Amino acid sequence: MRDVRVRFAPSPTGFLHIGGVRTALFNWLFARQRQGVFILRIEDTDQSRSTDESIQAILAGMKWVGLDWDEGPFRQTERMDLYRSYALKLFEMGDAYWCVCKAEELEARRKEAEAKGLSPRYDGRCRDLRITSPPGDAALRFKAPQMGQTMIDDLIKGTVVFDNTVVDDLIILRSNGYPTYNFSVVIDDALMGITHVVRGDDHLTNTPRQVPIFEALGFAVPRFGHLPMILGADKTRLSKRHGATSIMAYKDMGYLPDAMVNYLVRLGWSHGDQELFTRQELIEKFSWDHVQKSAAVFNPDKLLWMNAEYIKTSAPSQVAQALVPLLDQAGLKKEVEAVSDEWLAQLVVLVKERAKTLVDMVDWVKPYFGQEAQFEVEAAQKFLTPTVAPLLQKLLTCYEEFPCFSKQVWEESFKRLVEEEGIKMGALAQPVRVALTGRTASPGLFEVMEVLGRDRTLFRLQKGLERASVG
Repeated sequence: MRDVRVRFAPSPTGFLHIGGVRTALFNWLFARQRQGVFILRIEDTDQSRSTDESIQAILAGMKWVGLDWDEGPFRQTERMDLYRSYALKLFEMGDAYWCVCKAEELEARRKEAEAKGLSPRYDGRCRDLRITSPPGDAALRFKAPQMGQTMIDDLIKGTVVFDNTVVDDLIILRSNGYPTYNFSVVIDDALMGITHVVRGDDHLTNTPRQVPIFEALGFAVPRFGHLPMILGADKTRLSKRHGATSIMAYKDMGYLPDAMVNYLVRLGWSHGDQELFTRQELIEKFSWDHVQKSAAVFNPDKLLWMNAEYIKTSAPSQVAQALVPLLDQAGLKKEVEAVSDEWLAQLVVLVKERAKTLVDMVDWVKPYFGQEAQFEVEAAQKFLTPTVAPLLQKLLTCYEEFPCFSKQVWEESFKRLVEEEGIKMGALAQPVRVALTGRTASPGLFEVMEVLGRDRTLFRLQKGLERASVG
């Protein structure tokens, strides 16, 4: 087998779709497993729809999910002379011909064929005219084989056979000099030495159009693999009505890139009953044999569960780093700059069991920034009352005697005060929780104190006492 060379070749006509990321991911895993080469190629010959903004979105999405490429990114618009030279070579070899049919004529013939129940393919009217001096609006067509079959040994679907009689003479060079998709990808795949072309199965019908071009030019034909599409819960093609389809939208919603990678690779591939994989495990265990032949259904709930698992199990420092941009967006930039990386990681540990996304986590960590707690009105009215003020004063006096924070000592002192006062734990715990965080829900009380530290804990208890004293 030749050294593995694979590619991901998106068209820059919008955001990077999660279906495209899955295609890129399967190619990337295969390349990394075989110590091969993963190439990024931007197919931007559609000038009416391709934009530089979309190219940047593709690059940003690939970088976010950690799919690094070994060569590229190549842009087809920078390779136009190559396509034209090979198109003319096919003409010189007698494998292509000039077509002077007008667009309106082709459309009329297509409709006529459909009305008669016939295939709407090009009828080959110019095939044998042997035009050598074409007018400016002529297009160059490839002479597709008209007999026999084209057989594909698909990596995923197995043997697929196409009848050549239904394949028409496709245009390879438009009248404006631009190559068509089916031609340019052949030239690129051949010249880049691509050994395996793995793409969505919406491209399956393009394969019998492309293989004869490889063969006519004497190029080695790559191995093909066509991935089933991703469907929404209603079993229709995944679209915006099912939720976000842009990979970067999931970054904005607080998903971790490793969780997205893990979920997308499981969307159509399996290894026993295992659900969670490290990146290295995916590389080691990946196999085309375990890619399912049927379409996969996107399940947002399972993705959310998986993201929550990654938040719990990832290194706190890694989660903290991913959290920083969202904290900045939440208006906490100065507060974040004022704390250490170690403290931020400690804060992640405090709340990670409660957050399913980084957006959730932003809400959970807000109370721990700054000197003062921002009291929720209802929480303060319910728990910071004159009745509880004497208890808060006793607790504050007790804690002030300790020169440093000790979780064990402070917790024991708290429980001793509760016992002495003959009250339930919640009667003091809830007012203290509101005093420290401004809210009625938080992680463990003494873990909260540990993160806040001695001085801020005492300061916030004092502020809570002042609020309780005035009712």
